[in-house]
Amino acid sequence: MILFFFKYQGTGNDFILLDNREGIYNTLSTEQIRHLCDRRFGIGADGLMLLNNHEGYDFEMKYFNADGREGSMCGNGGRCLVRFAYHLGIHRNEYKFLAVDGDHEAEIDTDGIVSLKMKDVDKIRRQNGDSILNTGSPHYVKVVSDVMDMDVYKKGRDIRYSKEYEQEGINVNFVEQTGEDKIIVRTYERGVEDETYSCGTGVTAAAMVCYHNENGFNDVQVKTLGGKLNVEFDRIEEHYINVWLSGPAEKVYEGKIELRD
Repeated sequence: MILFFFKYQGTGNDFILLDNREGIYNTLSTEQIRHLCDRRFGIGADGLMLLNNHEGYDFEMKYFNADGREGSMCGNGGRCLVRFAYHLGIHRNEYKFLAVDGDHEAEIDTDGIVSLKMKDVDKIRRQNGDSILNTGSPHYVKVVSDVMDMDVYKKGRDIRYSKEYEQEGINVNFVEQTGEDKIIVRTYERGVEDETYSCGTGVTAAAMVCYHNENGFNDVQVKTLGGKLNVEFDRIEEHYINVWLSGPAEKVYEGKIELRD
């Protein structure tokens, strides 16, 4: 099979995107997706996404981790897929698409910044001074004072493969507060099983954990290895609503590759 692909990135979180509106890539296997995402023997990416047709929506997002298995929600991936949809000729003032965690809205501004509405979060669980929450994907958030000096791969892997999380897996975020509404986040992602340059759902989780405005509204500026993102939300007691993740999403290149059975 000759596969026509597009490569996009959102603050360094990179993805292989496929236009699957005709259903021609429905038969991709776990092994084939893993091969495509391999950085030495394939195209190389943190994940692969299909843009599908779905009645009542502008499109459907189907996301696979770099290990080839279908994944949970990916915030930067969703933003890249919206940008991809625009480049395919799907032009909207406001997008509505379906992902594994339900409906999402999105917008693209005149500077090309893509804003994605994330799922509401009802509760943050505290554990040994750290935080666990689900922003479309499960996240463990640990506040530290020296995030740029940490061995994120080792420390993140230790938590991800601890007895409690070994079976289902969890994404592990290390966050440092650098100002009233400024944080730095580094993330070890399950499915990639390594540190990524950025993680949209992880950045969103870290911003919620580090809120400072008791009135509940936040506009948090987040620095990642791959660039800057913004997270906005309303906080009502322990509920986080109207959650928006914003930042750049850009096409890197397109091409074709022969995919063997």
